[in-house]
Amino acid sequence: MKTYNELQLAKELMRFQSVTPVDAGVMKFLSKKLSGLGFKCKILEFKSKNTKSVKNLYAKLGKSRPNFCYAGHTDVVPPGNLSDWTVNPFKPEIKGKYLIGRGANDMKASIACFIAAVSRFKKKFDGSISLLITGDEEGMAVNGTKKVVEYLKKKKEKIDFCLVGEPTCVKNLGDMIKNGRRGSITGHLKISGVQGHVAYPNRANNPSPIMTKILNQITNMKLDRGSKNFQASNLEIVRINIDNNADNVIPSNVTATFNIRFSDKHSSGSLKKKLNNVFKKICKKSKCSYKISYYVQGESFLTKSNKTTKMIQNTIQKITKIKTKISTTGGTSDARFIRKISPCIEFGLVGARKKGGMHKVDESVSLYDLKKLTIIYQKVLENYFK
Repeated sequence: MKTYNELQLAKELMRFQSVTPVDAGVMKFLSKKLSGLGFKCKILEFKSKNTKSVKNLYAKLGKSRPNFCYAGHTDVVPPGNLSDWTVNPFKPEIKGKYLIGRGANDMKASIACFIAAVSRFKKKFDGSISLLITGDEEGMAVNGTKKVVEYLKKKKEKIDFCLVGEPTCVKNLGDMIKNGRRGSITGHLKISGVQGHVAYPNRANNPSPIMTKILNQITNMKLDRGSKNFQASNLEIVRINIDNNADNVIPSNVTATFNIRFSDKHSSGSLKKKLNNVFKKICKKSKCSYKISYYVQGESFLTKSNKTTKMIQNTIQKITKIKTKISTTGGTSDARFIRKISPCIEFGLVGARKKGGMHKVDESVSLYDLKKLTIIYQKVLENYFK
């Protein structure tokens, strides 16, 4: 079996300009690399209404169970202003002890580490190793892992445990793994009144102060104080808009967008009910009308500690010599889809760095961490298939 070098493979992956949800040929490249290791690869392309098609990859080595799966994504966020970068974001370079380029820690380098680890895991084993790689994680996540999971369920493909390679570490490699995430719901609210002249407010009904009152009330709602495994829920206003170009006109409509990251104290359904009661009460009193639409990115979830999660935590601690904290902090990830068919945890590179962190200019990964993560992934495989 071939052996791949994680640094070289990371560079090759980072050269693909796979800004979400563009594939740019990266799935075909990965399929070729994995085929060289004996994997059977299937590129799955999905499309929905008003969205671009997305290519995903499911690759599997072996046929029997247990099936240990690694999940990741090849799509990256836009690089932003290119003049702010010290390198071309899609022509990765080594500077000092770091590899710089878009996708360095979120998360092409992690994918490279796992493939390199598999290539060095040459012993015979009872079971199978699979990779679920999507090109739609950074965007709407409509045609990515969510659709692949549906496909796997229809094919009755079983995954016994999944390791998601997101950049979970905060300061040092090994300091954090994620065993769950808070839920996420976005609301698009529109308040409608009656347009009129500012000099004659009695002939109009201004929706602006009504929106202000609503936003003030929902942002001051004490949703919860968190729970044993989750930090407190929080609601943030992310957009307010009044489509009005005149200074002497009372507008007819005001729109706002908010997002809630919620603990296991709530569901998206219970939050909708709570919010709708506020909108209804205030708008009825003001004689304004409202329209609300919600988009649920995911419900909160938790993977309970089991033999495999403990083994992974112990393996990380033994190799890094760092106490590995288990956490549910951070944003959403594709684990929210995978957890419906398999227990899963997340562990990858350091993503929260102030300089060169995920989604930042000069995104970078430590060369030391690249080697160390490959060793960890390889040891996890060895321990899992003992």
